[in-house]
Amino acid sequence: MEGKKKFRPNSDLKLMDQVREVLRYYHYAYRTEQTYCDWIKRYLKFHGMKRHPQEMGAAEVEQYLSNLATKGKVAASTQRQALNAIVFFYREVPSCSDEIGFLFQESSLPSFQHSKP
Repeated sequence: MEGKKKFRPNSDLKLMDQVREVLRYYHYAYRTEQTYCDWIKRYLKFHGMKRHPQEMGAAEVEQYLSNLATKGKVAASTQRQALNAIVFFYREVPSCSDEIGFLFQESSLPSFQHSKP
């Protein structure tokens, strides 16, 4: 997807329909589409759907992923899957991708290393 002109989904569609349109344009597997949409919805619901994703930043992403680990008790690989869906969301959906640099700064991402008990 790098170096090519970025696909712009129909801006008249609802946000999640835009996500699906982008996933289909890039020929993602149907199961990946379902999984990414599910993680994105969970992320938005976690923050109460009070603000547009453009208004959220690294703190909200980190808060969500930390909540998955602490309260959801999910594995690091599950956190990574959620993070990949959120990165896709901010990187590829134009209505959410104005300021995505925060997702790629090393210090802003949570660590996925487990400590041995």
